[in-house]
Order: sequence, then C-alpha cells, then structure tokens
Amino acid sequence: MSQQEESGMFRILLAEKDKEISALKDKLSQLEKRHSSVLQLHHEVTSLTPVTAKSVLCNEDIMRYSRQLLLPELGVRGQLELAKTSVLVVGCGGLGCPLAQYLAAAGIGRLGLLDYDEVELSNLHRQVLHSEENQGQAKALSAANAVRRLNSTVECVPYHLQLSSENALQLIQQYDIVADCSDNVPTRYLVNDACVLSGKPLVSASALRMEGQLTVYNYRGGPCYRCLYPVPPPPETVTNCSDGGVLGVVPGMMGCFQALEVLKIASGQVSSCSQQLVMFDAVSARFRSIKLRPKQAGCAVCGENPTVTQLVDYETFCGSSATDKCRRLNLLSADQRITVQDYKSIMESSVPHLLLDVRPLVEVDICQLPFSLHIPLSSLADRKQEHIRLLQERLGHLKQQMSGDCQPPVYVICKLGNDSQTAVQLLQKMSGSELDAMVVKDVHGGLMAWARKIDPNFPQY
Repeated sequence: MSQQEESGMFRILLAEKDKEISALKDKLSQLEKRHSSVLQLHHEVTSLTPVTAKSVLCNEDIMRYSRQLLLPELGVRGQLELAKTSVLVVGCGGLGCPLAQYLAAAGIGRLGLLDYDEVELSNLHRQVLHSEENQGQAKALSAANAVRRLNSTVECVPYHLQLSSENALQLIQQYDIVADCSDNVPTRYLVNDACVLSGKPLVSASALRMEGQLTVYNYRGGPCYRCLYPVPPPPETVTNCSDGGVLGVVPGMMGCFQALEVLKIASGQVSSCSQQLVMFDAVSARFRSIKLRPKQAGCAVCGENPTVTQLVDYETFCGSSATDKCRRLNLLSADQRITVQDYKSIMESSVPHLLLDVRPLVEVDICQLPFSLHIPLSSLADRKQEHIRLLQERLGHLKQQMSGDCQPPVYVICKLGNDSQTAVQLLQKMSGSELDAMVVKDVHGGLMAWARKIDPNFPQY
C-alpha cells in the first residue's frame, strides 16, 4: 500500500472515530438530561406529603358539592373518601383534559398531571383545558392552571416530563389511582407494568376517529393490560390521532367516562369495568360492552410466575416510539428518495415528470399541489384497473413530450412521506409488467415538509 493510500485510509478511520465520539457525546448528553430529570422528579415526589384526610365537610364544601352529596351512592362519606384520594393522570390531551376537569370539580384530593408535550393549535378542538393563549406552554402546566381556576381546594401537581422506565415506579407509587390517557402502545405497557408492580388500579381509555374504548385494569383481582395483550401489535398496524384523526367530542366522552370510573373507585363504590371492555361508536351513538377474559395465570407481569419483575425498555419491546406524534417510516434507501428542495428544482426546470399524490381523498380535499395526480395508496395496493389505466395514460402523455424512448420519472408524495414510500415499493413491483419500466422516487417529508421548507402559505394539518 502506498503512502498516499495509507494516508487516505487513516483519514477515513479518523473520520469514523470522530463520528463514534460524536455519537457517544450525544448519548452522554441524553443520559445526563434523563439523570437530571430523575433527580428533579425524585425531589418533587419525596416532597409530597400524604393527602390531608378530612373528618368533616366545611360549609363551603357542602355548598360546592351539594348536588352530588344528595346522591345515596356518594353522600358525605363518599365525598370524604374523594377528598383523601390522589389520582395520577398520564397525558393531558383529549382524554386527560375532561378527566382532570371533572375529577377536580368533584373534589378529588390530589391530582397529578403528567405530559411531556406543549400546547399546539391542532390540540384545541379536543383538549379543552388549554386555550389559544397557552400555545407553546407545557400541557401539564396549562392543565394545572385551568384546574386550579376551577377548584382551588384541589392540590394540583404538574409533571412536565416523559414517563419512562426510570421514573414511572417512583411516581406511580405516590398515587392511589392511575388514569392512562396516553396515545401510544409503549406508554400503555409501561403504565400497566408500573401499576401492577405498585399494586395500583389503572383506568384506561382510548379514542380514535369516531370510536372510543375504556376498561379498568389490575382492579380487585381483574386482568391487567398484558393479560389481554401479551404481545404488542406490529408498529405499522397502529394508528394514532395524528395519523387517523379524531372528532374532539369522542375523547371528551371517553375522558368523562374515565372520570366516572375513577370517582366510583375513589369513593368506595365498585367499578363495573374491571372485566368489561366498553366500546363507544359515535356514528350510531351506541355503547356496548364485551366481557374480557379473566386474569391470566401465565401473564408475564401479574401471573403466578412473572418474568417482568422490573420495568424494561418499552420502545424496544414494542418496536415504536413512546409518542403520539405522527410516525416516521424508513422503508427506502437514500437513492430512492428526494428532498422537497430537490423536487422544487425539478419542478422549476420544467422537465416532464409525474407527481403522484397517494393520500386518501379526505386529505386531498384539505389541500393539494395543483399539478399532482391523485391516486390513493389503497387503490395501488388493490391494483384497481381504472387507476392503473389512468396512470398509464398520464405517463404516456408525458412520454410524448420527451425525446427518444425516455420514460418520465414519477415522484410520489403524501402528507409526511410514509404512505409515499409504500407506494414507491408497489409501483416498483408493477414496473415492467403492468406499467412500463420507470424511475420512481418518494418525496421525503411529504407535503408538510413542503409547507415548512418551500411554501409557508401551504396549509399544515
């Protein structure tokens, strides 16, 4: 090997080492932040004193809660039980907002409000504790301030942090009841396991599109979440509100239903949802209940011989991130994708090409680039002949504008660059058989990247 080659090899090795050192520094920085967060939480939790138990109701209490005091199911005794109960709400979004609101209104003793996120404009149609002025503020703080305005006698403890394996047990052990209002699978497994290991009942709900679900786990010998779902679903099959949408009133109703079950448990009544999955269909305005299987002896966390005796890495276990943000897929190699800046240059060069929009029609009605051809991903997956013919006709028309036997390239776009990647794979399989051989690439980041980086006037949703 020549000296020049050795020098080149050395530079390559040095560059690789620099990358490794940079990656290790980033990892160390993340660990330091998590350690600092754990220490801060430890201070906050250890400074909590037991909720002060009232022996009698004062005149102001009697006036404030008079309408529910008249209920034989609650009465004075039940109200006193509420006043000494602490509840942790995991997630101050569409479910957590109405839940926290009604728990505070009913006179719960202490309310822990946990959320790592900040208020955005797209939250306000369903997250009713927040307002326009709170945009950019931590959701936990925004919710706590709103709750305090409603009932100053309720102790509110906001936690602006992400629940993790390092802090969940320490936090959940300080509360009597936990309400899971999260919108992702890793957090549901994490909260469930922490509740089982801490011996706490878990009131869990979810809402998506026009449907909602609710059940109570780890309560009076009933099953836990793992009893019913021992294995997490494949990440690509999971849809959240950011991807699938939701009508704001649906999580509102499910959050109110959660509050009802929490109040029943806290006041000494019995929840009827321990072995029942309650399902709400907003289209038909109907509730129905499904009886769930009982606690499983072989459950990994609450069974007779548990294998999960401490909290684990739930993002690795589930193969997805513990966030309700839109998921980001990486199905294609770098040479199969182009940036929105690259596509803008292609568009401005007037080179004949096809921009294929594969979003559902309901999203195209919101906004679209005017020169794109719309064929939904579902139509490509089903190989619908009318859409295949439409694609052939458009490509044939573009080919006439090109010299020689060149095929016009196809660039595929969607909202975020997820469905477009799947569409590229489908089109590549059709290339040379159902369609002429062609170059197909995905527009990285989709229309939302176009709105952020190219055209600030393009709608974001």
